[in-house]
Amino acid sequence: MVTGVYSDVPNRNAPTWLNDAYNQQFVVSTFNNMKNIRNVLQGLKPEMLMVFAQTALAAVNVIYKLAIKDGMSMRVAIAYRLLLASAFSIPLALIFDRKKRPKITWRVLIMGFLCGLFGGSLYLNLYLEALALTSTTSVLAVTNLTPIITFIMAISFGFEKLNLRVAEGMAKVIGTIIGTSGAMLLIFFKGIEIKIVSSKINLMDQHQNQNVHIAPQHSDSRSNLLGVSCAIASCCCFSTWFNIQAKLNKECPSYHSSTALTSTMGAIQAIVFALCVDRDWNQWKLNNNIRLLTVVYSGIVVSGVMVMAIAWSIKMRDPLFVSVFNPLQLLLVVVAAYLMLDEKLYLGSVLGAVLIVFGLYVVLWGKSKEMKKKSQLEPSEITNESENVEAVAMSMPGDHDN
Repeated sequence: MVTGVYSDVPNRNAPTWLNDAYNQQFVVSTFNNMKNIRNVLQGLKPEMLMVFAQTALAAVNVIYKLAIKDGMSMRVAIAYRLLLASAFSIPLALIFDRKKRPKITWRVLIMGFLCGLFGGSLYLNLYLEALALTSTTSVLAVTNLTPIITFIMAISFGFEKLNLRVAEGMAKVIGTIIGTSGAMLLIFFKGIEIKIVSSKINLMDQHQNQNVHIAPQHSDSRSNLLGVSCAIASCCCFSTWFNIQAKLNKECPSYHSSTALTSTMGAIQAIVFALCVDRDWNQWKLNNNIRLLTVVYSGIVVSGVMVMAIAWSIKMRDPLFVSVFNPLQLLLVVVAAYLMLDEKLYLGSVLGAVLIVFGLYVVLWGKSKEMKKKSQLEPSEITNESENVEAVAMSMPGDHDN
């Protein structure tokens, strides 16, 4: 083993070139540098994991868009996705909660049903309907409004007090106004088309189903308005889910059991809804690669692996750390949609997205300052605040299935 002590006495067991003091110093220096690099990478694990998670979550939006173009029913896709999420979470609950299984009461079942509705089936149906009606850029931009909508709902229902006398309270109000203005700009202002580079890759043409007639997507202002409205409604569902989930966590403190319960409830709701609306059994057949990829990727990678990765990052750092990476997904989707899905960029969409992201960061800044003050005054009070911020951390489109 190479040590930091250099000696002029040759070591017979070492290679000849190591007997030179300069070479010894070089090897030790290289070893220490490699160790430092390893320590740095070890410390950057949450950052690298969040970049990977945002990339994976951006990819699922592209895959969903291709599945829509192929003519796949998104209601069926959601049913399959939640079914896989349930199949993934139930064994984990049975394994990790086998010694202290929480008691399932009627109150827990009702809250689990509501969590499955607002955080699973209804949320995803609204989100994917928005994706079918308008561009992925618009949908991803609107989903960054989730913390702002959560703040508005918390004020409306009295869960949070509006305090304009302090900087953090003023910041949350200003951020809300900026984000809402961005959403209005994105909805009502189109502007000129922005042309950056031309790409010969158009995955949409490759996955066009010739047997299914699909109306041109987001070709008029009415379709865009309806799509953005569905995206905003999905954000409202997510914010509602979060408040109910916070109460469910108190009744059923085990994360694995509550996840399994709400995933199962969401799967049952999605399957019943899909069976009532899509009675064509051909829609349920995963008879090509893109449909099979949509179900497997969204069900296992997004609903399983990514949710666990995000939860681990929150545990290692904090919810605010995770939430600051959310706009990265928007950037990745904008680039992918422009280069691979033949989506056009308009000035209104870009300006609206910029205002929404800026408003998001202003709200997050105000929330972080508020949490620091709470932690200094009374640490026990930080629980409710961190729960509110966790909605921001988990407000990534298509990533959440309880």
